[in-house]
Amino acid sequence: QVQLVESGGGLVQPGGSLRLSCTASRIIFSLYSMGWYRQGPGKQRELVAHIAYGGSANYADSVKGRFTISRDNAKNTVYLQMNSLKPEDTAVYYCHAQGPLSLEVWGQGTLITVSS
Repeated sequence: QVQLVESGGGLVQPGGSLRLSCTASRIIFSLYSMGWYRQGPGKQRELVAHIAYGGSANYADSVKGRFTISRDNAKNTVYLQMNSLKPEDTAVYYCHAQGPLSLEVWGQGTLITVSS
């Protein structure tokens, strides 16, 4: 089965950094656009960052200048580098793949808690 597996979540202090990784299996990774979503307490799921198969990236206004999305097609992996983390970044973060023919896959989610 097609799978996305996230890693890198955890507890971090405000101002700290984390890097999330999402590794895909059983897909032609280079044909998929990839995204990171998050859902905080009492909030709807929102798009955090997106990177197309061609490499162009977009970010939510709340994370611009702090987060960077990148992909390594040779490793079937997409990354989210998160710097200057704030308590409001606390959420479950989900990896998402969008491919041809309306194919899409969600990861299981990983919890990031930003707290002292």
